[in-house]
Amino acid sequence: MILNDKKILVVGAAGLLGATLVKELVVQGAKVIAADIHIERLQNRLTEQGLDLKSGSVELRQLDLSDKDAVVSMFDALEGISGAVNCSYPRNKNYGKHFFDVKIEDFNENISLNLGSSFLFMQQCAAYFKENEAPFSLVNVSSVYGVMAPKFTIYDNTAMTMPVEYAAIKSGLIHLSKYVTKYVADSRFRVNLISPGGLFDHQPEDFLIAYKKETFGKGMLDVKDVLGSVVFLLSSMSDFVNGQNIVVDDGFSM
Repeated sequence: MILNDKKILVVGAAGLLGATLVKELVVQGAKVIAADIHIERLQNRLTEQGLDLKSGSVELRQLDLSDKDAVVSMFDALEGISGAVNCSYPRNKNYGKHFFDVKIEDFNENISLNLGSSFLFMQQCAAYFKENEAPFSLVNVSSVYGVMAPKFTIYDNTAMTMPVEYAAIKSGLIHLSKYVTKYVADSRFRVNLISPGGLFDHQPEDFLIAYKKETFGKGMLDVKDVLGSVVFLLSSMSDFVNGQNIVVDDGFSM
């Protein structure tokens, strides 16, 4: 268990990646503070993962990551945190439309909700480190579409698309993470990213077949396929790895 004696904050912990990650961190010996805007959903998702929420290994918090006062208050109350993972993906109800159907108001709002909240979270992680002067590892979640242009043909014969907001957010997150790393400029404070390929979530069969042809055989990733990279970045095994982006996509971006 390589995360023994670590205390990790996970935001967006009720999501597809977040809930599975919380369980893996506990398995690896960490104590976890799991935060999400939907507290009941968070409880249900973690229970579905087989976690005993009364064991003391997981603490639940309700958090709106776009609420500055709530985020600042949470960090003021935290003690002994050695790392954090941002699995959140806030968006409005019009998110994900095809390019020509996206209204500028929705584009701006989604950038603000998502990249803005990521900025706030990174800022407060850095402030927490400055106040406590203890090693801290932050992991952000970008995407292969943060480092490459979309392969639009894989969406043929489906109603799906690769949202333009997603591309802007995920690419911006990579540079913002590097900015924060360079600004703090202390080897004890590390900000890194993982960029997964597509995660399986019962997408249409035509899409799954087309996507698989772009990989070396795996196709869409299972959530568990990306957990090892996150655990590595949170552990002392990655000391002095800073400002880096680990792409986990079975060759999709090649």
